[in-house]
Amino acid sequence: MNTTVEREGLEANETKSGAPALEIAGLQAWYGESHILHGVHLSVGRGEVVTLLGRNGAGRTTTLRAIMGLTGRRTGSIRIDGRETVGLPTHRIAHCGIGYCPEERGIFSSLSCEENLLLPPPVGDKARMMSIEEIYAMFPNLHERRMSQGTRLSGGEQQMLAVARILRTGANLLLLDEISEGLAPVIVQALARMIVTLKARGYTIVMVEQNFRFAAPLADRFYVMEHGMIVEHFGASELEGKMPVLHDLLGV
Repeated sequence: MNTTVEREGLEANETKSGAPALEIAGLQAWYGESHILHGVHLSVGRGEVVTLLGRNGAGRTTTLRAIMGLTGRRTGSIRIDGRETVGLPTHRIAHCGIGYCPEERGIFSSLSCEENLLLPPPVGDKARMMSIEEIYAMFPNLHERRMSQGTRLSGGEQQMLAVARILRTGANLLLLDEISEGLAPVIVQALARMIVTLKARGYTIVMVEQNFRFAAPLADRFYVMEHGMIVEHFGASELEGKMPVLHDLLGV
């Protein structure tokens, strides 16, 4: 075996005891010549739910995409369970146990609901992979529509499917981008219950959310972004006292 490849494999499988689930330091990111992120710093502990708040264009989605290696050039540090990933290609980053649910959902229109669920390969701990039965217990709507084509599902059902699909992979760090956007209140409530359940099971979740009322009761901590930088950081216990600042930054 090539010694360089072997060494890289050992580094990729090495987890530092007690390291945060996700730690970002001095992250810069570009799309082509456009410089989007300007030194992002954040840390997410294992089992935490952390929400990135900010106006449209603040850099929240780009932060999630940068974690996955889906931007252009990146500099700085992104550590997942203590492993440096900023220089890795996307497929290797995913196999660090990350599940990314993009805003556009990415449902395969030619596949049924159940085929969409069965498609993704394992990327994390196989023991953590949710069974189809567990998925259907969490999302009864998907069981009812399991034979329907992906794009024949309602917007809310498609969002459930997009999240459920990453739970099938064994990922334990979930990056969720605007999962409540444009959905009926009953679906938003179901997604909130899902996040509470996943947190109780030990999942680590980073959410980008415009819907402050959805995010506020769920998150352990909040980061606020503006112009590609973190400008505020506080815990859930400080939320009430931070409301005047959030009104200024977000208009909530």
